[in-house]
Amino acid sequence: MNNLTVEIDKLSKTFVSVKRRAVVIPTSKKEVEALKSVSLDIPRGNVYGLLGPNGAGKTTLVKTLATLVLPTSGTARVLDHDILKQPEYVRAVIGVCQGNERSIYWKLSARENLVFFGKLYRMTQSEAKERADELLGMMGLLEKADEKAEALSHGMRMKIVFARALLHDPEVLLLDEPTQGLDPTFATDLRNHIKRELSHKTILLTTHYMHEADMLCDKIALINEGEIKSLGTPHELKEDVRNYDSLHIRVVGIPDINPIKAMPEVMSASSTSRNGHAELVVTAQDGYDLAHRILNVLHEDQNLKVEHFEVKEPTLDDVFLKLTGRRIED
Repeated sequence: MNNLTVEIDKLSKTFVSVKRRAVVIPTSKKEVEALKSVSLDIPRGNVYGLLGPNGAGKTTLVKTLATLVLPTSGTARVLDHDILKQPEYVRAVIGVCQGNERSIYWKLSARENLVFFGKLYRMTQSEAKERADELLGMMGLLEKADEKAEALSHGMRMKIVFARALLHDPEVLLLDEPTQGLDPTFATDLRNHIKRELSHKTILLTTHYMHEADMLCDKIALINEGEIKSLGTPHELKEDVRNYDSLHIRVVGIPDINPIKAMPEVMSASSTSRNGHAELVVTAQDGYDLAHRILNVLHEDQNLKVEHFEVKEPTLDDVFLKLTGRRIED
């Protein structure tokens, strides 16, 4: 018996981007490679993460596996069903949750949405209603079951979208940034539900939240510009940068980080500012030794005041930076 639930074989997708001077007059065309010969095998019952910044190709890969986008080349199999030759079988065995509340009908109630989609999976009216109420209860939405989706909050609508993916109890779930834009409480509840209640399913989860990937995934594929740069467990990936430290410094004022960037031991240095405060993140070898020099540089500027300083263990973002030269949240 094949233990692989999802088999992706050299999948590529190229879009043509058209710029127009007017609605009907194209001025230039540009090919954009969203996926570049991606190969990935996901064993049965595993949670695999696709971790990367916006525009890395995560959503394109999910839409291709869901048979919503045709690949330019290559193919994939889901439970031994080819996405090109047997798309109807693939759709029957997957559940798809995209971080987009527009994938439900706003003029229908929460219950009506789930019953409608349940009947598309050939459930009877009574079966669909029973399953809808079960999932709405699980999501804490039974009291809102008969309210139109347009009257519900963003978080509540996303609960319906997530419930829709679970309607037919699929063995494979494609979760495309399911917590994006959610309030922290519901995002945490959703992650805990995935970890506790869906551990028996095969899941492909896309995210740009490092802590989410670290918490939920058996293995993580780091993806950038349509290519998988590395694959491994969270621990294995972080081992690649175990000789690096991440220095986090909070200051009052806006620092000049160019002198810090120029230090030969520094792999990267970035600064974000808000309301007259700045947060510096410096990745370097032997961070503890370098810390004194960085603090001296900051203290030389009389317009700055160091509020907090901390040396942290390397994160998945540091791994991504080492492999691609950019941070996940860039």
